[in-house]
Amino acid sequence: MTYARVAVNLPAVAGEFDYLIPASLAGRVGAGYLVVVPFGRQTVQGVVLDLLAEPSVPEPKPILEVLDPFPVLTPAQIALARWMAEHFLAPLAAMVGLMLPTGLGQQADTLYSLREDRPATLEDGRLSVIQRRLIGLLAEKGPLRARQIDRHFKNVDWRKTAQALLRRGVLTAQSVLPPPRVRPRYVRTAQLIVSPQEAEAALPNLSRNEAVLRRRQAALRFLMGEKQPVNVSWVYAESGCTPDDLQELQERGLVLLGEGEFWRDPLAHQTGQEPAPLSFELTADQQAAWERIRLALHSHPTDFLLHGVTGSGKTELYLRAVEEVIRQGRGALVLVPEIALTPQTVRRFLARFPGQVGLLHSQLSDGERYDTWRRARQGLLKVVIGPRSALFVPLPEIGLIVLDECHDTSYYQSEPPFYHAVTAARQYARLCGAVCILGSATPTIVQQYEAQQTSQATLRPPESRAELRRLIRLELPERVEGRALPTVQIVDMREELKSGNRSIFSRPLQEALAEVLAHGEQAILFLNRRGSATYVFCRECGFVTRCPNCDVPLTLHTDAAFAEAQGTELLTCHHCNYQRKMFSACPACGSRTIRAYGLGSEKVEAEVKALFPTVRTLRWDWETTRRKGAHEVILSHFASHRADVLIGTQMLAKGLDLPLVTLVGVVLAEVGLNLPDPFAAERTFSVLTQVAGRAGRSERGGRVLLQTFQPEHYVLQAAAHHDVAGFYARELEQRRRLGYPPFARLIRLEYRHLDPAKAEAEARRLAEKIQSQIVAGGHRQIHLIGPAPCFFARLERLYRWHLLVRGPRPEILLRSLRLDDWRVEVEPVSLL
Repeated sequence: MTYARVAVNLPAVAGEFDYLIPASLAGRVGAGYLVVVPFGRQTVQGVVLDLLAEPSVPEPKPILEVLDPFPVLTPAQIALARWMAEHFLAPLAAMVGLMLPTGLGQQADTLYSLREDRPATLEDGRLSVIQRRLIGLLAEKGPLRARQIDRHFKNVDWRKTAQALLRRGVLTAQSVLPPPRVRPRYVRTAQLIVSPQEAEAALPNLSRNEAVLRRRQAALRFLMGEKQPVNVSWVYAESGCTPDDLQELQERGLVLLGEGEFWRDPLAHQTGQEPAPLSFELTADQQAAWERIRLALHSHPTDFLLHGVTGSGKTELYLRAVEEVIRQGRGALVLVPEIALTPQTVRRFLARFPGQVGLLHSQLSDGERYDTWRRARQGLLKVVIGPRSALFVPLPEIGLIVLDECHDTSYYQSEPPFYHAVTAARQYARLCGAVCILGSATPTIVQQYEAQQTSQATLRPPESRAELRRLIRLELPERVEGRALPTVQIVDMREELKSGNRSIFSRPLQEALAEVLAHGEQAILFLNRRGSATYVFCRECGFVTRCPNCDVPLTLHTDAAFAEAQGTELLTCHHCNYQRKMFSACPACGSRTIRAYGLGSEKVEAEVKALFPTVRTLRWDWETTRRKGAHEVILSHFASHRADVLIGTQMLAKGLDLPLVTLVGVVLAEVGLNLPDPFAAERTFSVLTQVAGRAGRSERGGRVLLQTFQPEHYVLQAAAHHDVAGFYARELEQRRRLGYPPFARLIRLEYRHLDPAKAEAEARRLAEKIQSQIVAGGHRQIHLIGPAPCFFARLERLYRWHLLVRGPRPEILLRSLRLDDWRVEVEPVSLL
C-alpha cells in the first residue's frame, strides 16, 4: 500500500485526493493520520481516509509530513464523516474538521505584507478608503495572514482591494500553513528516589540554617507521601521550598528532578468531591426499561427513545447503562444540549465513576480540550460528557451514546457546517455497534412519530446501509418516589390589566413568591428574553432604534456587568453585538419622549428586588455566563441556597435538578409562539413543559404559574396539563396537512449578500433552476417553496433570501448543483 486517499483541510473542497507515500514515511502513514500535502500552489493539512495499492490518477504528488504519530480519527469516525457529508450535503473536509480538536487542525492561509520598494505614487491621494485602511494595518502590525485581516474588516470584501494592490506592486502574498496551535505540555517534576527510612534519617542534616532546614524537611516529607513524580510547583506550594532547595536534595541523592507530561484536566479539582450517589430501587416501569436496555447492551444494539416526565429517573438509567458498558471494557459518550448542564451532569457521573470521566466543551481552553481529546484517544477515559462537539471524541471502543434532552434545538449546529447531532449520533452508534439512548420529557414530533411507527410495524423490509436503525420507545410515566408533577396555573394578564395591576407580575405570582420566600424555599422566574427592554421607541414620531448592520430593534441593557461602565445604558444588537449609548433624544425628530418598551431578564430582576428588597437574586442568561466557569458558579450558588430567586432565559429549561425550588413563574409564556415558523409551537410547548419540570423535584412539591395574554391557546393549555400526547396528536395533524416533517424531508437554502438586489437575483436564479429540474424529472412529490426574504431579512449587513425544497428525497435535485456560496441546511430546526 504505497498510496493514500486524503481529505484535504479546505472546507469548500468536497472531494478525496490520492497521494504517494514516499519511502521516508513508509510504515508511518495509515488511515486516520494527520498529514501535510501539496494542493495546487498551497501546502495544506489533510487526513488519510484509506490506503491504496493503486492511485486513481497518474503520478500523484507525495505526502510531505506526518503531524501526529498516532491516528487522529478512528475507522468509525472516518465512516461517520463520509456519511455526514452525504446526508447533510456538506463538504467531506468540513465534516472531518469537526472531529479535530481546536488548534490541531489548521487551514492554509495567505500571508500579506507591504513591499519595501512599493511605488511612491501611493501618496497621491488616489487610494480608496479600504486600500488606505489595509495599507495602514499592515504598516502598523507587519505581515498578517488573511484570517487575521478578516478580524479588522468584518463584512468588508477587502480581498478584491488586496488583489488590486498586488497588481500595483504595493503588497506581496504567499501561501502559508500555520503550525498546530496546541501541543502537549511538559512540566518540571520531582520524585523521591530513596526509601522512606533513608529519607527520614536524612531529615536532621539537610542544612545548618534553621529556615532552610525547615523548607527542605517540608519538601522531603511531602515527596515521601507521593508515589509518582510530582509537579515541582505543587512541591513549592505545599512546602514553601525554592528551586535551589530541590536542586540541593537532588545533589544529595534523595530526589530526582526531571520533566513529565502534564494533563490539562478541567475536572482535576472536582475529583472525589461528591459522595457516591445511592442507586435507588427501580420502579416497575424503570425496571422494564432497564431490562430492554441491558439486553441491547449485551446482544442487540438498538436506538431507544426514553420518554419520561421530568424527574422520572432517566439519569439513573443512563448511569446504569454506562456502568454496564464500562464493565464490558467499552466507553460511553454522554451528550447534553448546553454547557449549562455539564457541571451538574459531570458531578453525578464523577461520583459514580471517579477518575474515568472527561469533559469537553467550547469554554475550555484549547489545551484542556486537546488533552481531553488525547486522553480519550489513548483509552485513559471511559466516559466523555459535553454538548454536541463531544460526539466527535475518538474513544477507541464505544458501547453507548446518550443524548439527554434529545428534543433540544441546541443539538443542531446553526452555522456551517450544518448538522444535527442527534441524527449523527444515531448513525455513529450504528457504525460502532453501540446502543443509543435519546432521553426527553418532550421528544420532538419527528422522534415520537418514528417511535410510534416502529411500535406499530410488524414487518419491515431489511434496513439499507444508509438507513438509521429503528427507534424503540421506552416509557417512564411517573416521577421517582411517587412525587407528583407540579400543578400549573394559567394567569390571564388581560384580567390583571383590567383590575388595575400594571406590574409585570400578576397578583397570584406576587403572592406565590412571598409565600416561597417566607418558607425559606426557592423560586425560578423564566423569561425567554435578555436585557431590560426589547425595543426603544419615540412616542412623538414612531422612530424605533434599529441595528445598522441587522435591521432589527436594539435591546436596552442597564446591567452594570454588561455595560461598558457602571450605570451606563447600552443599546445592543443580539445578532452582531453592535453597541451604542442610549439616546437622550430621538435622532429623527429631536423629541425627548423616547422610551424603552418590552421586557427582558434584567428588568425582571429589578422588579423582583423592588417588590422584595431583601431577596437574594441570581440571573442566568447569556450576559452573566460569558466567562469560563460561570455556569458552574451560578448553579452551585443557587443549589447551596445562597440565592432565593433565579431569573433567566432558556438555560433554565435544560434538565436542572434543584430540590429547594417549589415555584416556577413564567413571566410571559407566549414569547416565540407567534413567530412565522412551522416549528414555533413545538419549541414553545417544549420549553414551557421543561421549565415547569424544575418545580417539585422533592417531597416539598411545587407549583407553576404561566402568565399570558393568550390563555386559550392550545399550546399553553397542553403545557399546563402536562399533555404531551394531546399536543403531539394535534401538532402531527397540522404537520400532515401542511406537508412538513415527519411527512416530508426539508432542505433550506439561504443566500446572503451585501447587495439586496444581488441576493434576490441569485435566489430567483437558483429557484428557477430547481423548478425546471422538478418539471423535467417528473418529481411530482418534491415541492419548491419560495424564494422569499428571510424573517430577519438583514443580519450583520448581509441581506438574506431563502427557499425550501420539500419532499421524500429532495436532495436528489441538489447534488448536481454548485452551491458553494449557499448555506444548505438539511433537517433545519428553524425557518427564521
